[in-house]
Amino acid sequence: MQPQTPPETEKNAELVAAARRGDATAFQELYRHHARMVHGLLLARVPRDHAEDLVQDVFLQAFRQLPRLRDPRAFGGWLAAIARNRARDHFRRSIQTEEMVREPAAKGSVAAQTEAAAALAAIRELPEAYRETLILRLVEGMTGPEIAERTRMAHGSVRVNLHRGMKLLRERLGGRGAHVEP
Repeated sequence: MQPQTPPETEKNAELVAAARRGDATAFQELYRHHARMVHGLLLARVPRDHAEDLVQDVFLQAFRQLPRLRDPRAFGGWLAAIARNRARDHFRRSIQTEEMVREPAAKGSVAAQTEAAAALAAIRELPEAYRETLILRLVEGMTGPEIAERTRMAHGSVRVNLHRGMKLLRERLGGRGAHVEP
């Protein structure tokens, strides 16, 4: 018995096929569905103020390379690979400078903003697999099954990465007085 393809994967394949035929609305739907994942993957690697622009770059590159995608059902994983590569390219092309951590003013107290900045900095210090899944879960608000589906990771791998990543994050933040909720 062959494993069934999730409905979301089939929907992506239909949208990819339509976008290849020139349907701009189909590509917009792909963007709406995957933008949070791409943003999270980029945020795990680049400064926050660069992530937004790079999301646009990733989707522009995906649009241009869409005819080269061999399996339309693999769109999410393919897009994740483009995002990771774009983040690496970003650092190769840019002049290395020290990032000043300055988060935009948001709701909440200064203490909460400081705590969030410390948590984000600590997440960025974790191994890549943990960093990605934690950013997608804690910053982008994606569920474990959403992360697995969109990145083409096994559900078990996502659960393990979230569990181990949270454990490491708590250890690293323990001395700073920060608290992180899964």
